[in-house]
Amino acid sequence: MNQPLAYIHPQAKIARNVVIEPFVTIDKNVVIQDGTWIGSNVTIMEGARIGKNCKIYPGAVISSTPQDLKYEGEETTAEIGDNTIIREFVTISRGTVDKHKTVIGTNCLIMAYAHVAHDCVINDNVILANASQVAGHVVIDEYATIGGASAVHQFVHIGAHVMLSGGSLVSKDVPPFTKAARKPLSYCGINSVGLRRRGYKNEKINEIQEIYRHIFLKGLNNSKALDYIELELSPSKERDIIINFIRNSNRGIMRGYSRIR
Repeated sequence: MNQPLAYIHPQAKIARNVVIEPFVTIDKNVVIQDGTWIGSNVTIMEGARIGKNCKIYPGAVISSTPQDLKYEGEETTAEIGDNTIIREFVTISRGTVDKHKTVIGTNCLIMAYAHVAHDCVINDNVILANASQVAGHVVIDEYATIGGASAVHQFVHIGAHVMLSGGSLVSKDVPPFTKAARKPLSYCGINSVGLRRRGYKNEKINEIQEIYRHIFLKGLNNSKALDYIELELSPSKERDIIINFIRNSNRGIMRGYSRIR
């Protein structure tokens, strides 16, 4: 829809049935696909690639220049998948020479005042609650939920189906299927409620729980725990996902459960 009170650069590529509310600014080198709604006072800068049926609420800034002193103006993008909702005053930076893009997947919910920095990869069905702050180069896997006002350190990897407590300070990788809370961030069990909602059966949930008992509750270091799991526990897709995640962790994983006195 052509909105006379919006500024749309003539080189922007916008599908015919995109709704653009008043006082929106859309720069050059922007692509917006069918069915997307852009609320008032949204700023969409160079390099934005916005999918179908997205909703972007007032005050959001998409594809802003990276807050990285090494950025030298190279052409990069910020890519947002179909059916993603971006609420008020969210800021999403485009990539740098590292990955050349920042990616938000499909069916994500990015709540108000959240920030996603340069070169992040936020996979499908992720929820970032209000005021979550995600530093550069972070990877968040599918179906993870990041609690409000959490701060995620650069280069951290958060696994699939993780439930992260509000106000968390995340400086280590968080393995898949887990719940994480406390200060410093620690293992709090597996995300059984989330897994059941996504069709995981009790047998599979118990299997995941047994794997994490050996990693976090048996007093073993990570190498010994993983060796034991490979030798003694039955192979499965979930077992291999957990083993590969921990072995490939560059920052090391969060600490195990410790009783607070």
